[in-house]
Amino acid sequence: MDRFAIVIIGAGPAGEAAAFKARALGGSVAIVDRRWFGGSCPHIGCVPSKSLLHSAARHICGQTTWDQASTRRDYMINRARDAAEPDDRSHVQALEDAGCVTYRGTARIVGVGRVEVRHEGETHVLEADDVFVAVGSTSKLPPIDGLPEARPWSNREATLARELPKSIVVLGGGPTGCELAQVYVRFGVPVTIVQSGPRLLPQDHPRNADAVRAALERDGVAVRTGVRAVRVHAGAGEGGRHVVDLDDGTTLEGHTLLLAAGRDFPLDDLGLEHYGIDTSGRTSFPRDGRLRIAPGLFIIGDPAGPELHTHQGHYQGELAARMALGEAVTPDYRALPRATYTDPEAAFVGLSLDQARSAGLDAFELVADFPKTAKGYSVEAEVGHVTIVVDRGTHELVGAAMACPDASAAIHECVLAIKARVKVELLAETIHAFPSTSRIFNGLFADAAKRLASPTTPVA
Repeated sequence: MDRFAIVIIGAGPAGEAAAFKARALGGSVAIVDRRWFGGSCPHIGCVPSKSLLHSAARHICGQTTWDQASTRRDYMINRARDAAEPDDRSHVQALEDAGCVTYRGTARIVGVGRVEVRHEGETHVLEADDVFVAVGSTSKLPPIDGLPEARPWSNREATLARELPKSIVVLGGGPTGCELAQVYVRFGVPVTIVQSGPRLLPQDHPRNADAVRAALERDGVAVRTGVRAVRVHAGAGEGGRHVVDLDDGTTLEGHTLLLAAGRDFPLDDLGLEHYGIDTSGRTSFPRDGRLRIAPGLFIIGDPAGPELHTHQGHYQGELAARMALGEAVTPDYRALPRATYTDPEAAFVGLSLDQARSAGLDAFELVADFPKTAKGYSVEAEVGHVTIVVDRGTHELVGAAMACPDASAAIHECVLAIKARVKVELLAETIHAFPSTSRIFNGLFADAAKRLASPTTPVA
């Protein structure tokens, strides 16, 4: 039986980050994964989807083909042209070079501080001062009659595909559904998104959702909001298309169905009951990102909450390692950025105006129409915005949202401002390059500072 300071179940972004940080702090680490070291992000998630989005943008300018895009995607995920799966050996090597002990196998908690690992026909029991659960998430299969018979795609099939589907119905309008819809429609595939709620990107700022919808519809995506799929008739349509019945009495047809309607967390068979965690209910513990959920037990990454982001997983992995090894630190999610990498990109950090007021803040909002800004004119933008939310009580920025070509980068000025509690007056005095997107923030900060100095000034 081997003993470690930390045993990590799951070698995705959160698990890897925890392992590297723990080793840097001098802790001994064993890390286990039953599939890909590195997790979904570099293999079937963030990396291939962004590669395909870039290629799709080049395709509509006549600069690349699907075959070239597929080849480039394979390069990005380290998959040989004749291989079905990506090669994760570089992730394993990096962990071992850092001094981690790696196991490719199935792990289960069999007691407090005891993890059983089954691999290559052998069973090991590892002892740990702390156990980290970093198992990630999987595409949720909605309880829709007939859906399994249609053999729907998840993000795995959608990001690894080497052949273009004839048509796609996307079930779910979150970031994954919107990004992949834009990829395929730009390569000429008819795409329809079905979103049960009233808008796309339900966790994002409403103006971001409006901008992304306008962009997708501009590209040819059919967007159906406020309707839910209730039954699938596999292969029953013309040419073998699947027929999808919606709850408003209408139907849709597509050769491929893509699941993008939420994520499941594979926690039920991990042995969490040894730490007093009941996994039989709808939620085993509050997904509030607290990380340490029992003495000696940490949950990091997607199952931890509060949201689902690779950068959140990196942050939580490093923070949990520091906590486990004795540092007096706690998670802080006030400045957790979100980004959707459609064209235009959409980004959001902190609180919307409604959220700020619901939290008891005396807040106001200022909005710039991106197409009417210098940057917007220069790129011939048709949609987009830049929005800030300011707390009158503290004179601090508490939220920002934007939809524009470089939103995922420009938002980080606001991420830092919220994290560091920077006063709006200081932000307004900061020099911003003209005519960058950040220069739009400069104008909004200046307007906010004027309003704070003269409370009777109307909001611009």
